[in-house]
Amino acid sequence: MAVAVAVAVAGATLTGVAGCQSSGASSSFSSVSPSPTASPATTEPATTEPATAEADGRVPDGTTVFDDHIPAVANLDPELLAALRRAATDAGITMSVNSGWRSADYQDDLLRKAVAQYGSEEEAARWVATAQTSPHVSGEAVDLGPNAAQAWLSRHGAVYGLCQTYRNEPWHYELRPEAVRAGCPVMYADPTEDPRMR
Repeated sequence: MAVAVAVAVAGATLTGVAGCQSSGASSSFSSVSPSPTASPATTEPATTEPATAEADGRVPDGTTVFDDHIPAVANLDPELLAALRRAATDAGITMSVNSGWRSADYQDDLLRKAVAQYGSEEEAARWVATAQTSPHVSGEAVDLGPNAAQAWLSRHGAVYGLCQTYRNEPWHYELRPEAVRAGCPVMYADPTEDPRMR
């Protein structure tokens, strides 16, 4: 009897974990646990991700510029957020937020992972800034998708003061109010050319 209860509890726990996975949250910030019906060939091992979560700026799948309840959106600079919402409304297309505001801890975690991925701090700096220099930590940058939104903003973003900052990151936009009358400034090749990153 005790074995049957233990098996039932374990099954319920696995089912509950699998149910959390399908709740619409991004799998990028939840550990992956095998479901009781998954075959061993398709399951991934549980991850040991740091405890960064939505409160640190991780973004659930499907987040748009209108999702005030998501900290990555709610903590963006108010003028940047207003410009994004005007652009999304006028464009008539979904502007997904892949990353917005981030906590310093989350930014540090992303930088550590970039160093591991690219093999050096110098190469990682082409993609991820430090917590002290990142405009994401100050809420002054947003990474947008899908490609249709990026393409629309590359043509029309200056009208709203929204400018792509780096040539190697077509998803990264910042507010440049002067762009409304003067156009967007010349892009940096990557963040290593940006004097703010030094």
